[in-house]
Amino acid sequence: MKKLVLLTLFFLASCSTSKVDEVAIKEANQFFESIFQDQVLDSPQFQTTLGYKSNYDKWDDITWEFRRSQSKQSKFDLAFLKKNIQYDKLDSDTQISYKVMEKRLQRSIDVDKFIFNDYPVTHRGGIHSSIPSFLMNYHKVEEEADLKDYLTRLRNIEPLFQDLIDELNYRKDIRNLAPSFVYPQAIKTCENIISGYPFVQDSKEQNVIYKDFMTKMKALNLDDAIALRYQSEAEAILVTIVNKAYRDLIEVLLNQQVLADNNHGIWKLPNGAEYYQFMLDGYTTLGMTAEEVHAVGLSEVDRIHKEIYAIMEQVEFEGSLQDFFEFMRNDPQFYYPEGPKGRQMYLDQVNVVVDTLTARIEELFYGLPSIPLEVRAVEPYREASAGIAFYNRGQADGSRPGIYYANLYRMKDMPIYKLENLAYHEAIPGHHMQISATLELKNIPNFRKYGGYSVFSEGWALYSETLPKEIGLYKDPYSDFGRLSGELWRACRMVVDTGIHHYRWTREEGIEYYLQNTANPEGDCIGMVERHIVWPGQAVSYKVGMLKIQELRAKAETELGKKFSLQEFHDVVLATGGVPMDILEEIVTSWIASK
Repeated sequence: MKKLVLLTLFFLASCSTSKVDEVAIKEANQFFESIFQDQVLDSPQFQTTLGYKSNYDKWDDITWEFRRSQSKQSKFDLAFLKKNIQYDKLDSDTQISYKVMEKRLQRSIDVDKFIFNDYPVTHRGGIHSSIPSFLMNYHKVEEEADLKDYLTRLRNIEPLFQDLIDELNYRKDIRNLAPSFVYPQAIKTCENIISGYPFVQDSKEQNVIYKDFMTKMKALNLDDAIALRYQSEAEAILVTIVNKAYRDLIEVLLNQQVLADNNHGIWKLPNGAEYYQFMLDGYTTLGMTAEEVHAVGLSEVDRIHKEIYAIMEQVEFEGSLQDFFEFMRNDPQFYYPEGPKGRQMYLDQVNVVVDTLTARIEELFYGLPSIPLEVRAVEPYREASAGIAFYNRGQADGSRPGIYYANLYRMKDMPIYKLENLAYHEAIPGHHMQISATLELKNIPNFRKYGGYSVFSEGWALYSETLPKEIGLYKDPYSDFGRLSGELWRACRMVVDTGIHHYRWTREEGIEYYLQNTANPEGDCIGMVERHIVWPGQAVSYKVGMLKIQELRAKAETELGKKFSLQEFHDVVLATGGVPMDILEEIVTSWIASK
Protein backbone atom coordinates (compact mmCIF):
# COMPACT_ATOMS: atom_id res chain seq x y z
CA MET A 1 0.00 0.00 0.00
CA LYS A 2 2.06 2.89 -1.32
CA LYS A 3 0.89 5.77 0.86
CA LEU A 4 -0.47 3.88 3.84
CA VAL A 5 2.25 4.47 6.42
CA LEU A 6 3.11 8.04 5.40
CA LEU A 7 -0.53 9.06 5.33
CA THR A 8 -1.20 7.54 8.72
CA LEU A 9 1.81 9.20 10.28
CA PHE A 10 0.69 12.51 8.77
CA PHE A 11 -2.79 12.57 10.14
CA LEU A 12 -1.86 11.12 13.52
CA ALA A 13 0.97 13.60 13.93
CA SER A 14 -1.38 16.43 13.07
CA CYS A 15 -3.63 15.34 15.92
CA SER A 16 -0.88 15.00 18.53
CA THR A 17 -0.93 17.12 21.63
CA SER A 18 1.87 19.33 22.88
CA LYS A 19 2.30 17.12 25.96
CA VAL A 20 3.91 14.25 24.02
CA ASP A 21 6.74 12.61 25.96
CA GLU A 22 9.05 10.37 23.90
CA VAL A 23 10.10 8.40 26.97
CA ALA A 24 6.47 7.70 27.87
CA ILE A 25 5.77 6.59 24.29
CA LYS A 26 8.75 4.25 24.34
CA GLU A 27 7.72 2.74 27.69
CA ALA A 28 4.16 2.25 26.46
CA ASN A 29 5.27 0.47 23.31
CA GLN A 30 7.67 -1.69 25.29
CA PHE A 31 4.77 -2.69 27.52
CA PHE A 32 2.56 -3.47 24.51
CA GLU A 33 5.31 -5.58 23.00
CA SER A 34 5.80 -7.46 26.25
CA ILE A 35 2.10 -8.38 26.23
CA PHE A 36 2.40 -9.57 22.64
CA GLN A 37 5.52 -11.62 23.39
CA ASP A 38 3.73 -13.26 26.31
CA GLN A 39 0.98 -14.22 23.86
CA VAL A 40 3.57 -15.69 21.50
CA LEU A 41 5.35 -17.60 24.27
CA ASP A 42 2.05 -19.02 25.51
CA SER A 43 1.12 -20.45 22.11
CA PRO A 44 3.34 -22.92 20.26
CA GLN A 45 0.88 -22.87 17.38
CA PHE A 46 0.99 -19.07 17.11
CA GLN A 47 4.79 -19.33 17.08
CA THR A 48 4.51 -21.70 14.13
CA THR A 49 2.14 -19.42 12.20
CA LEU A 50 4.63 -16.58 12.69
CA GLY A 51 7.33 -18.74 11.11
CA TYR A 52 9.20 -19.55 14.34
CA LYS A 53 10.40 -23.07 15.07
CA SER A 54 10.50 -22.80 18.83
CA ASN A 55 8.23 -25.39 20.48
CA TYR A 56 7.81 -26.81 17.00
CA ASP A 57 6.69 -30.17 18.36
CA LYS A 58 3.97 -28.85 20.70
CA TRP A 59 0.30 -27.86 20.64
CA ASP A 60 -1.41 -25.06 22.55
CA ASP A 61 -2.64 -25.46 26.11
CA ILE A 62 -6.45 -25.69 25.84
CA THR A 63 -7.24 -26.32 29.51
CA TRP A 64 -9.54 -24.15 31.62
CA GLU A 65 -6.72 -23.73 34.13
CA PHE A 66 -4.59 -22.08 31.47
CA ARG A 67 -7.42 -19.81 30.37
CA ARG A 68 -8.04 -18.76 33.96
CA SER A 69 -4.36 -18.01 34.45
CA GLN A 70 -4.52 -15.74 31.39
CA SER A 71 -7.46 -13.89 32.90
CA LYS A 72 -5.55 -13.39 36.13
CA GLN A 73 -2.53 -12.14 34.22
CA SER A 74 -4.77 -9.66 32.40
CA LYS A 75 -5.84 -8.19 35.75
CA PHE A 76 -2.21 -7.58 36.63
CA ASP A 77 -1.45 -6.14 33.19
CA LEU A 78 -4.45 -3.81 33.23
CA ALA A 79 -3.49 -2.49 36.65
CA PHE A 80 0.05 -1.89 35.39
CA LEU A 81 -1.25 -0.10 32.29
CA LYS A 82 -3.42 2.30 34.28
CA LYS A 83 -0.81 2.97 36.94
CA ASN A 84 2.39 3.21 34.91
CA ILE A 85 1.49 4.30 31.38
CA GLN A 86 0.63 8.00 31.27
CA TYR A 87 -2.03 8.35 28.61
CA ASP A 88 -1.84 12.16 28.39
CA LYS A 89 1.86 12.02 27.49
CA LEU A 90 1.38 9.71 24.50
CA ASP A 91 1.08 10.71 20.87
CA SER A 92 -2.20 9.96 19.09
CA ASP A 93 -1.09 6.65 17.61
CA THR A 94 0.10 5.32 20.97
CA GLN A 95 -3.09 6.58 22.61
CA ILE A 96 -5.04 4.43 20.16
CA SER A 97 -2.91 1.45 21.14
CA TYR A 98 -3.52 2.25 24.81
CA LYS A 99 -7.30 2.24 24.29
CA VAL A 100 -7.26 -0.97 22.28
CA MET A 101 -5.07 -2.69 24.87
CA GLU A 102 -7.28 -1.48 27.72
CA LYS A 103 -10.38 -2.92 26.05
CA ARG A 104 -8.61 -6.16 25.23
CA LEU A 105 -7.36 -6.72 28.78
CA GLN A 106 -10.74 -5.89 30.31
CA ARG A 107 -12.45 -8.36 28.01
CA SER A 108 -9.92 -11.05 28.92
CA ILE A 109 -10.82 -10.45 32.57
CA ASP A 110 -14.58 -10.46 31.99
CA VAL A 111 -14.60 -13.68 29.95
CA ASP A 112 -13.49 -15.66 33.02
CA LYS A 113 -17.06 -15.81 34.36
CA PHE A 114 -18.11 -17.57 31.13
CA ILE A 115 -15.21 -20.01 31.06
CA PHE A 116 -17.37 -23.08 30.35
CA ASN A 117 -20.06 -21.45 28.21
CA ASP A 118 -18.57 -22.31 24.83
CA TYR A 119 -18.54 -25.62 22.93
CA PRO A 120 -14.98 -26.99 22.44
CA VAL A 121 -16.17 -29.31 19.67
CA THR A 122 -18.78 -28.34 17.10
CA HIS A 123 -19.78 -29.46 13.65
CA ARG A 124 -17.96 -26.38 12.34
CA GLY A 125 -14.63 -26.87 14.00
CA GLY A 126 -12.41 -27.18 17.02
CA ILE A 127 -8.87 -28.36 17.66
CA HIS A 128 -9.82 -31.85 16.44
CA SER A 129 -10.69 -30.64 12.93
CA SER A 130 -8.00 -27.99 12.59
CA ILE A 131 -5.02 -30.32 13.09
CA PRO A 132 -4.63 -31.48 9.46
CA SER A 133 -4.92 -27.99 7.95
CA PHE A 134 -2.54 -26.60 10.59
CA LEU A 135 0.10 -29.20 9.77
CA MET A 136 -0.34 -28.75 6.03
CA ASN A 137 -0.35 -24.96 5.96
CA TYR A 138 1.99 -23.99 8.78
CA HIS A 139 4.38 -26.79 9.77
CA LYS A 140 7.18 -26.28 7.25
CA VAL A 141 9.73 -29.05 6.78
CA GLU A 142 12.99 -27.52 5.62
CA GLU A 143 15.40 -29.85 7.37
CA GLU A 144 15.43 -33.20 9.10
CA ALA A 145 14.85 -31.64 12.55
CA ASP A 146 11.53 -30.24 11.31
CA LEU A 147 10.51 -33.75 10.26
CA LYS A 148 11.27 -35.06 13.74
CA ASP A 149 9.22 -32.25 15.27
CA TYR A 150 6.34 -33.16 12.93
CA LEU A 151 6.38 -36.71 14.28
CA THR A 152 6.58 -35.54 17.89
CA ARG A 153 3.68 -33.18 17.26
CA LEU A 154 1.69 -36.18 16.05
CA ARG A 155 2.57 -38.07 19.23
CA ASN A 156 1.49 -35.08 21.29
CA ILE A 157 -2.02 -35.31 19.87
CA GLU A 158 -2.64 -37.90 22.62
CA PRO A 159 -2.31 -35.53 25.65
CA LEU A 160 -3.93 -32.73 23.64
CA PHE A 161 -7.03 -34.84 23.04
CA GLN A 162 -7.13 -35.92 26.66
CA ASP A 163 -7.34 -32.25 27.61
CA LEU A 164 -10.08 -31.79 25.01
CA ILE A 165 -12.03 -34.74 26.42
CA ASP A 166 -11.66 -33.33 29.93
CA GLU A 167 -13.06 -29.99 28.73
CA LEU A 168 -16.05 -31.77 27.19
CA ASN A 169 -16.68 -33.71 30.37
CA TYR A 170 -16.54 -30.58 32.53
CA ARG A 171 -19.30 -29.13 30.40
CA LYS A 172 -21.30 -32.33 30.64
CA ASP A 173 -21.15 -32.06 34.42
CA ILE A 174 -22.74 -28.58 34.33
CA ARG A 175 -25.19 -29.58 31.57
CA ASN A 176 -23.68 -27.35 28.92
CA LEU A 177 -23.80 -29.77 26.02
CA ALA A 178 -23.93 -28.78 22.38
CA PRO A 179 -27.31 -29.39 20.71
CA SER A 180 -27.84 -32.91 19.39
CA PHE A 181 -27.41 -32.02 15.71
CA VAL A 182 -23.74 -31.15 16.35
CA TYR A 183 -22.56 -34.64 17.25
CA PRO A 184 -23.13 -36.68 14.08
CA GLN A 185 -21.37 -34.03 11.99
CA ALA A 186 -18.44 -33.66 14.41
CA ILE A 187 -18.06 -37.44 14.57
CA LYS A 188 -18.06 -37.65 10.78
CA THR A 189 -15.24 -35.09 10.61
CA CYS A 190 -13.19 -37.15 13.06
CA GLU A 191 -13.80 -40.30 11.01
CA ASN A 192 -12.74 -38.50 7.84
CA ILE A 193 -9.46 -37.43 9.44
CA ILE A 194 -8.53 -41.03 10.33
CA SER A 195 -9.51 -42.48 6.96
CA GLY A 196 -7.31 -43.65 4.10
CA TYR A 197 -3.91 -45.34 4.23
CA PRO A 198 -2.32 -46.19 6.69
CA PHE A 199 -5.46 -46.21 8.88
CA VAL A 200 -7.09 -48.48 6.30
CA GLN A 201 -4.34 -50.71 4.96
CA ASP A 202 -5.98 -51.60 1.64
CA SER A 203 -7.25 -48.06 0.96
CA LYS A 204 -6.41 -46.57 -2.44
CA GLU A 205 -6.52 -43.09 -0.90
CA GLN A 206 -3.75 -41.76 1.31
CA ASN A 207 -4.70 -40.21 4.64
CA VAL A 208 -4.52 -36.42 4.48
CA ILE A 209 -1.93 -36.11 7.28
CA TYR A 210 0.14 -39.01 5.99
CA LYS A 211 0.15 -37.55 2.48
CA ASP A 212 1.32 -34.19 3.79
CA PHE A 213 4.09 -35.80 5.83
CA MET A 214 5.31 -37.91 2.90
CA THR A 215 5.27 -34.97 0.49
CA LYS A 216 7.34 -32.84 2.84
CA MET A 217 9.74 -35.67 3.66
CA LYS A 218 10.38 -36.49 -0.01
CA ALA A 219 11.28 -32.85 -0.67
CA LEU A 220 14.26 -33.27 1.69
CA ASN A 221 15.85 -35.94 -0.58
CA LEU A 222 16.94 -38.07 2.35
CA ASP A 223 18.88 -41.29 2.05
CA ASP A 224 16.46 -44.12 1.17
CA ALA A 225 17.09 -46.03 4.38
CA ILE A 226 16.53 -42.94 6.55
CA ALA A 227 13.41 -41.99 4.61
CA LEU A 228 11.99 -45.50 5.04
CA ARG A 229 12.57 -45.31 8.80
CA TYR A 230 10.70 -41.99 9.03
CA GLN A 231 7.90 -43.35 6.86
CA SER A 232 7.51 -46.40 9.09
CA GLU A 233 7.57 -44.24 12.19
CA ALA A 234 4.88 -41.94 10.79
CA GLU A 235 2.66 -44.89 9.88
CA ALA A 236 3.07 -46.39 13.37
CA ILE A 237 2.24 -43.11 15.13
CA LEU A 238 -0.82 -42.54 12.98
CA VAL A 239 -2.35 -46.02 13.34
CA THR A 240 -1.69 -46.20 17.08
CA ILE A 241 -1.48 -42.85 18.88
CA VAL A 242 -3.43 -40.61 16.50
CA ASN A 243 -6.03 -43.26 15.74
CA LYS A 244 -6.64 -43.95 19.44
CA ALA A 245 -6.90 -40.22 20.25
CA TYR A 246 -9.61 -39.71 17.62
CA ARG A 247 -11.39 -42.94 18.55
CA ASP A 248 -11.47 -41.90 22.21
CA LEU A 249 -12.91 -38.53 21.22
CA ILE A 250 -15.53 -40.18 19.02
CA GLU A 251 -16.59 -42.39 21.94
CA VAL A 252 -17.05 -39.35 24.19
CA LEU A 253 -19.06 -37.57 21.51
CA LEU A 254 -21.28 -40.61 21.03
CA ASN A 255 -21.95 -40.75 24.78
CA GLN A 256 -22.73 -37.03 24.98
CA GLN A 257 -24.99 -37.20 21.95
CA VAL A 258 -27.39 -39.38 23.95
CA LEU A 259 -27.59 -36.70 26.66
CA ALA A 260 -27.91 -33.70 24.32
CA ASP A 261 -31.20 -31.90 23.72
CA ASN A 262 -32.65 -29.55 21.12
CA ASN A 263 -32.62 -26.36 23.18
CA HIS A 264 -30.56 -24.34 20.76
CA GLY A 265 -30.27 -20.86 22.23
CA ILE A 266 -27.64 -19.80 24.74
CA TRP A 267 -30.54 -18.64 26.91
CA LYS A 268 -30.70 -22.22 28.20
CA LEU A 269 -27.68 -21.58 30.48
CA PRO A 270 -28.21 -20.00 33.92
CA ASN A 271 -26.12 -16.97 32.87
CA GLY A 272 -27.20 -17.22 29.23
CA ALA A 273 -28.65 -13.71 28.85
CA GLU A 274 -25.57 -12.10 30.38
CA TYR A 275 -23.30 -14.26 28.24
CA TYR A 276 -25.14 -13.33 25.04
CA GLN A 277 -24.81 -9.62 25.79
CA PHE A 278 -21.12 -10.20 26.47
CA MET A 279 -20.80 -11.82 23.06
CA LEU A 280 -22.70 -9.01 21.35
CA ASP A 281 -20.45 -6.46 23.07
CA GLY A 282 -17.42 -8.24 21.62
CA TYR A 283 -18.85 -8.65 18.14
CA THR A 284 -20.33 -5.15 17.74
CA THR A 285 -17.97 -3.10 20.00
CA LEU A 286 -20.75 -0.52 20.11
CA GLY A 287 -22.69 -1.65 23.16
CA MET A 288 -25.68 -2.70 21.07
CA THR A 289 -28.42 -4.72 22.77
CA ALA A 290 -30.09 -7.75 21.21
CA GLU A 291 -33.22 -5.67 20.61
CA GLU A 292 -31.23 -2.98 18.78
CA VAL A 293 -29.41 -5.52 16.62
CA HIS A 294 -32.68 -7.26 15.77
CA ALA A 295 -34.38 -3.98 14.79
CA VAL A 296 -31.51 -2.88 12.53
CA GLY A 297 -31.55 -6.28 10.88
CA LEU A 298 -35.27 -6.10 10.13
CA SER A 299 -34.90 -2.60 8.69
CA GLU A 300 -32.00 -3.64 6.45
CA VAL A 301 -33.85 -6.72 5.21
CA ASP A 302 -36.75 -4.51 4.14
CA ARG A 303 -34.46 -2.01 2.38
CA ILE A 304 -32.54 -4.68 0.47
CA HIS A 305 -35.74 -6.43 -0.61
CA LYS A 306 -36.78 -3.18 -2.28
CA GLU A 307 -33.49 -3.04 -4.19
CA ILE A 308 -33.99 -6.62 -5.33
CA TYR A 309 -37.37 -5.66 -6.79
CA ALA A 310 -35.45 -3.26 -9.04
CA ILE A 311 -33.29 -6.16 -10.25
CA MET A 312 -36.45 -8.16 -10.94
CA GLU A 313 -37.75 -5.35 -13.14
CA GLN A 314 -34.40 -5.11 -14.92
CA VAL A 315 -34.43 -8.81 -15.90
CA GLU A 316 -38.20 -8.65 -16.59
CA PHE A 317 -39.06 -11.33 -14.06
CA GLU A 318 -42.77 -11.83 -13.48
CA GLY A 319 -43.78 -13.09 -10.07
CA SER A 320 -43.35 -12.43 -6.37
CA LEU A 321 -40.11 -11.92 -4.44
CA GLN A 322 -40.34 -15.52 -3.19
CA ASP A 323 -40.90 -16.70 -6.78
CA PHE A 324 -37.72 -14.89 -7.79
CA PHE A 325 -35.82 -16.49 -4.92
CA GLU A 326 -37.02 -19.92 -6.05
CA PHE A 327 -35.92 -19.14 -9.61
CA MET A 328 -32.44 -18.14 -8.41
CA ARG A 329 -32.20 -21.26 -6.22
CA ASN A 330 -33.18 -23.76 -8.87
CA ASP A 331 -32.50 -22.58 -12.40
CA PRO A 332 -29.57 -24.63 -13.83
CA GLN A 333 -28.04 -21.58 -15.54
CA PHE A 334 -26.81 -20.36 -12.16
CA TYR A 335 -24.76 -23.44 -11.25
CA TYR A 336 -21.64 -25.16 -12.50
CA PRO A 337 -21.91 -28.97 -12.81
CA GLU A 338 -21.08 -31.22 -9.88
CA GLY A 339 -17.73 -32.98 -9.99
CA PRO A 340 -14.10 -32.06 -10.78
CA LYS A 341 -14.94 -30.21 -14.02
CA GLY A 342 -17.46 -27.90 -12.35
CA ARG A 343 -15.12 -27.27 -9.44
CA GLN A 344 -12.29 -26.25 -11.74
CA MET A 345 -14.63 -23.99 -13.73
CA TYR A 346 -15.56 -22.25 -10.48
CA LEU A 347 -11.94 -21.75 -9.36
CA ASP A 348 -10.91 -20.51 -12.79
CA GLN A 349 -13.69 -17.92 -12.81
CA VAL A 350 -12.73 -16.71 -9.32
CA ASN A 351 -9.23 -16.03 -10.62
CA VAL A 352 -10.69 -14.10 -13.56
CA VAL A 353 -12.75 -11.95 -11.16
CA VAL A 354 -9.75 -11.28 -8.91
CA ASP A 355 -7.47 -10.45 -11.85
CA THR A 356 -10.05 -8.10 -13.37
CA LEU A 357 -10.38 -6.07 -10.18
CA THR A 358 -6.63 -6.14 -9.53
CA ALA A 359 -6.04 -4.46 -12.90
CA ARG A 360 -8.25 -1.55 -11.79
CA ILE A 361 -7.32 -1.43 -8.12
CA GLU A 362 -5.93 2.12 -8.23
CA GLU A 363 -9.43 3.44 -8.87
CA LEU A 364 -10.20 2.45 -5.27
CA PHE A 365 -6.83 2.18 -3.48
CA TYR A 366 -3.30 3.47 -3.80
CA GLY A 367 -2.07 -0.06 -4.52
CA LEU A 368 -2.05 -3.68 -3.44
CA PRO A 369 -0.21 -5.34 -0.55
CA SER A 370 2.79 -7.43 -1.60
CA ILE A 371 1.67 -10.68 0.07
CA PRO A 372 0.53 -13.04 -2.72
CA LEU A 373 -2.94 -14.60 -2.92
CA GLU A 374 -3.97 -18.15 -3.82
CA VAL A 375 -7.44 -19.52 -4.49
CA ARG A 376 -8.05 -23.12 -3.39
CA ALA A 377 -10.90 -25.55 -2.91
CA VAL A 378 -11.53 -26.68 0.68
CA GLU A 379 -9.85 -30.03 1.29
CA PRO A 380 -12.06 -33.14 1.02
CA TYR A 381 -11.59 -34.21 4.65
CA ARG A 382 -13.39 -31.12 5.98
CA GLU A 383 -15.51 -29.85 3.09
CA ALA A 384 -18.71 -31.53 4.29
CA SER A 385 -18.82 -29.44 7.47
CA ALA A 386 -16.81 -26.31 6.61
CA GLY A 387 -18.31 -22.94 5.70
CA ILE A 388 -18.87 -21.98 2.08
CA ALA A 389 -15.83 -19.68 1.95
CA PHE A 390 -13.07 -18.44 4.24
CA TYR A 391 -9.62 -16.90 4.26
CA ASN A 392 -6.28 -17.88 5.83
CA ARG A 393 -3.80 -15.03 6.24
CA GLY A 394 -0.36 -15.18 4.67
CA GLN A 395 3.08 -14.57 6.14
CA ALA A 396 4.17 -10.95 6.59
CA ASP A 397 7.33 -11.51 4.53
CA GLY A 398 5.34 -13.03 1.67
CA SER A 399 6.80 -16.51 2.14
CA ARG A 400 3.32 -17.94 2.68
CA PRO A 401 0.43 -16.64 0.56
CA GLY A 402 -2.96 -15.61 1.78
CA ILE A 403 -5.44 -18.32 0.82
CA TYR A 404 -9.06 -17.91 -0.25
CA TYR A 405 -10.78 -21.25 0.34
CA ALA A 406 -13.97 -21.94 -1.65
CA ASN A 407 -16.03 -24.89 -0.46
CA LEU A 408 -17.06 -26.81 -3.58
CA TYR A 409 -18.45 -29.86 -1.79
CA ARG A 410 -21.86 -29.17 -3.35
CA MET A 411 -21.86 -26.92 -6.39
CA LYS A 412 -25.55 -26.30 -5.67
CA ASP A 413 -24.42 -24.33 -2.61
CA MET A 414 -22.09 -22.11 -4.67
CA PRO A 415 -24.22 -20.36 -7.32
CA ILE A 416 -22.45 -18.52 -10.10
CA TYR A 417 -24.29 -15.29 -9.32
CA LYS A 418 -22.60 -15.19 -5.87
CA LEU A 419 -19.13 -16.02 -7.17
CA GLU A 420 -18.20 -12.40 -7.77
CA ASN A 421 -19.20 -10.93 -4.41
CA LEU A 422 -17.71 -13.89 -2.52
CA ALA A 423 -14.37 -13.33 -4.25
CA TYR A 424 -14.43 -9.63 -3.38
CA HIS A 425 -15.27 -10.49 0.25
CA GLU A 426 -12.60 -13.13 0.86
CA ALA A 427 -9.84 -11.95 -1.46
CA ILE A 428 -9.52 -8.47 -2.98
CA PRO A 429 -10.51 -5.90 -1.77
CA GLY A 430 -11.80 -7.83 1.27
CA HIS A 431 -9.98 -10.03 3.76
CA HIS A 432 -6.76 -10.49 1.80
CA MET A 433 -6.45 -6.76 1.21
CA GLN A 434 -7.22 -5.75 4.80
CA ILE A 435 -5.25 -8.44 6.63
CA SER A 436 -2.20 -8.22 4.34
CA ALA A 437 -2.16 -4.43 4.58
CA THR A 438 -2.18 -4.74 8.37
CA LEU A 439 0.70 -7.22 8.36
CA GLU A 440 2.76 -4.78 6.30
CA LEU A 441 2.23 -1.81 8.62
CA LYS A 442 5.39 -0.55 10.30
CA ASN A 443 3.98 1.95 12.77
CA ILE A 444 1.66 -0.11 14.97
CA PRO A 445 2.50 -2.56 17.77
CA ASN A 446 2.46 -6.27 17.03
CA PHE A 447 -0.54 -6.91 19.26
CA ARG A 448 -2.63 -4.77 16.90
CA LYS A 449 -0.99 -6.20 13.80
CA TYR A 450 -1.85 -9.78 14.78
CA GLY A 451 -5.00 -9.08 16.76
CA GLY A 452 -8.26 -7.69 15.53
CA TYR A 453 -12.01 -7.56 15.78
CA SER A 454 -14.58 -9.47 13.78
CA VAL A 455 -16.73 -6.34 13.45
CA PHE A 456 -13.80 -4.59 11.77
CA SER A 457 -12.52 -7.39 9.51
CA GLU A 458 -15.92 -8.76 8.52
CA GLY A 459 -17.41 -5.29 8.31
CA TRP A 460 -14.59 -4.29 5.97
CA ALA A 461 -15.03 -7.41 3.85
CA LEU A 462 -18.78 -6.85 3.48
CA TYR A 463 -18.21 -3.16 2.70
CA SER A 464 -15.64 -4.30 0.12
CA GLU A 465 -18.30 -6.27 -1.73
CA THR A 466 -19.94 -2.97 -2.70
CA LEU A 467 -16.80 -1.21 -4.00
CA PRO A 468 -16.45 -2.92 -7.41
CA LYS A 469 -19.93 -1.69 -8.33
CA GLU A 470 -18.66 1.87 -7.95
CA ILE A 471 -16.21 1.31 -10.83
CA GLY A 472 -18.68 -0.45 -13.10
CA LEU A 473 -18.24 -4.11 -12.20
CA TYR A 474 -21.13 -6.46 -11.41
CA LYS A 475 -22.06 -5.86 -15.05
CA ASP A 476 -24.41 -8.84 -15.12
CA PRO A 477 -27.67 -8.03 -13.27
CA TYR A 478 -27.72 -11.49 -11.74
CA SER A 479 -24.23 -10.90 -10.31
CA ASP A 480 -25.52 -7.60 -8.94
CA PHE A 481 -28.31 -9.61 -7.36
CA GLY A 482 -25.56 -11.79 -5.89
CA ARG A 483 -24.10 -8.68 -4.27
CA LEU A 484 -27.49 -7.76 -2.84
CA SER A 485 -28.18 -11.32 -1.75
CA GLY A 486 -24.86 -11.37 0.10
CA GLU A 487 -25.78 -8.20 1.98
CA LEU A 488 -29.30 -9.53 2.56
CA TRP A 489 -27.86 -12.73 4.00
CA ARG A 490 -25.85 -10.72 6.54
CA ALA A 491 -28.86 -8.57 7.44
CA CYS A 492 -30.90 -11.72 8.06
CA ARG A 493 -28.11 -12.94 10.33
CA MET A 494 -28.77 -10.02 12.65
CA VAL A 495 -32.42 -11.05 12.85
CA VAL A 496 -31.90 -14.79 13.27
CA ASP A 497 -28.95 -14.70 15.66
CA THR A 498 -30.85 -12.49 18.08
CA GLY A 499 -34.01 -14.46 17.34
CA ILE A 500 -32.42 -17.71 18.53
CA HIS A 501 -30.39 -16.45 21.46
CA HIS A 502 -32.62 -13.64 22.75
CA TYR A 503 -36.16 -14.20 21.48
CA ARG A 504 -35.88 -18.01 21.85
CA TRP A 505 -36.66 -18.97 18.29
CA THR A 506 -36.37 -22.64 17.44
CA ARG A 507 -33.89 -23.96 14.90
CA GLU A 508 -36.77 -24.52 12.49
CA GLU A 509 -38.05 -20.95 12.89
CA GLY A 510 -34.60 -19.64 12.02
CA ILE A 511 -34.38 -21.84 8.92
CA GLU A 512 -37.83 -20.76 7.78
CA TYR A 513 -36.90 -17.09 8.15
CA TYR A 514 -33.93 -17.55 5.83
CA LEU A 515 -35.96 -19.54 3.31
CA GLN A 516 -38.67 -16.85 3.16
CA ASN A 517 -36.35 -13.87 3.00
CA THR A 518 -33.30 -14.99 0.97
CA ALA A 519 -32.51 -16.91 -2.20
CA ASN A 520 -30.02 -19.20 -0.49
CA PRO A 521 -30.61 -22.94 -0.85
CA GLU A 522 -32.12 -24.85 2.05
CA GLY A 523 -28.81 -26.51 2.95
CA ASP A 524 -27.21 -23.09 3.23
CA CYS A 525 -30.04 -21.88 5.47
CA ILE A 526 -29.75 -24.93 7.73
CA GLY A 527 -25.98 -24.53 7.95
CA MET A 528 -26.23 -20.85 8.88
CA VAL A 529 -28.79 -21.41 11.62
CA GLU A 530 -26.62 -24.18 13.05
CA ARG A 531 -23.68 -21.78 12.94
CA HIS A 532 -25.67 -19.18 14.91
CA ILE A 533 -26.45 -21.81 17.52
CA VAL A 534 -22.84 -22.80 18.26
CA TRP A 535 -21.26 -19.36 17.72
CA PRO A 536 -23.52 -16.78 19.43
CA GLY A 537 -23.19 -13.20 18.24
CA GLN A 538 -20.42 -13.56 15.67
CA ALA A 539 -22.67 -13.46 12.63
CA VAL A 540 -24.05 -9.99 13.50
CA SER A 541 -20.60 -8.40 13.21
CA TYR A 542 -20.59 -8.26 9.40
CA LYS A 543 -23.50 -5.89 8.91
CA VAL A 544 -22.75 -3.83 12.02
CA GLY A 545 -19.20 -3.19 10.83
CA MET A 546 -20.25 -2.47 7.26
CA LEU A 547 -22.88 0.05 8.34
CA LYS A 548 -20.37 1.85 10.56
CA ILE A 549 -17.74 2.11 7.83
CA GLN A 550 -20.37 3.40 5.41
CA GLU A 551 -21.53 5.91 8.01
CA LEU A 552 -17.97 7.17 8.54
CA ARG A 553 -17.36 7.43 4.80
CA ALA A 554 -20.57 9.44 4.33
CA LYS A 555 -19.48 11.74 7.16
CA ALA A 556 -16.09 12.27 5.52
CA GLU A 557 -17.61 12.91 2.09
CA THR A 558 -20.05 15.46 3.53
CA GLU A 559 -17.54 17.34 5.66
CA LEU A 560 -14.61 17.29 3.23
CA GLY A 561 -16.47 17.84 -0.03
CA LYS A 562 -13.92 18.19 -2.86
CA LYS A 563 -11.09 17.40 -0.45
CA PHE A 564 -12.43 13.88 -0.03
CA SER A 565 -10.35 11.10 -1.61
CA LEU A 566 -11.74 7.57 -1.63
CA GLN A 567 -8.25 6.05 -1.82
CA GLU A 568 -7.15 8.16 1.13
CA PHE A 569 -10.21 7.22 3.17
CA HIS A 570 -9.51 3.54 2.56
CA ASP A 571 -5.89 4.00 3.62
CA VAL A 572 -7.00 5.68 6.84
CA VAL A 573 -9.31 2.78 7.66
CA LEU A 574 -6.75 0.08 6.76
CA ALA A 575 -3.97 1.86 8.67
CA THR A 576 -5.71 1.16 11.99
CA GLY A 577 -4.77 -2.52 12.01
CA GLY A 578 -8.26 -3.56 13.07
CA VAL A 579 -9.85 -1.69 15.98
CA PRO A 580 -13.22 -1.47 17.75
CA MET A 581 -15.76 0.62 15.87
CA ASP A 582 -15.84 3.44 18.42
CA ILE A 583 -12.08 3.86 18.09
CA LEU A 584 -12.31 3.74 14.30
CA GLU A 585 -14.79 6.61 14.51
CA GLU A 586 -12.29 8.63 16.55
CA ILE A 587 -9.56 7.95 13.98
CA VAL A 588 -11.67 8.95 10.99
CA THR A 589 -12.93 12.06 12.80
CA SER A 590 -9.32 13.07 13.55
CA TRP A 591 -8.37 12.54 9.90
CA ILE A 592 -11.25 14.74 8.77
CA ALA A 593 -10.16 17.46 11.20
CA SER A 594 -6.55 17.24 9.97
CA LYS A 595 -7.67 18.08 6.42
